[in-house]
Amino acid sequence: MLKKYTNILYWFVMAVILFWFAYTKGWILTDFESIDAKTAITLLENDDNVSLLDVRTIQEYKAGHLRDATLIPVQALENNLGMLKQDKNKKIIVYCRTGSRSVTASRILEKNGFTPLNVKGGIISLMSEKAEIVK
Repeated sequence: MLKKYTNILYWFVMAVILFWFAYTKGWILTDFESIDAKTAITLLENDDNVSLLDVRTIQEYKAGHLRDATLIPVQALENNLGMLKQDKNKKIIVYCRTGSRSVTASRILEKNGFTPLNVKGGIISLMSEKAEIVK
């Protein structure tokens, strides 16, 4: 009997871990769009109705970021949404290092009436697509 409950508990825990992983990656339960790096670069070059949000740390930002990116670390985003009020009617391209923190940030933005576009793969994928990085 104990083995049966252990088995059930094991599979339940595995399902919870899988769900959590998919949620944090933005694969499930999202109300925002995720775009690849090439699409992000194209939008930045051709669409005047987009802005750019970097949600990494100050140190990461100083090491290199995309031109004209607004820095609001994801931990501070909820308390600093006023910094983005001029972008309320724009699409906001959101990036971090690899695309995980930007999912969290995109959830916060979407919940507060913004239109985030999460960059899959973050600045790493943007650099691989030859995005211009400034310091």
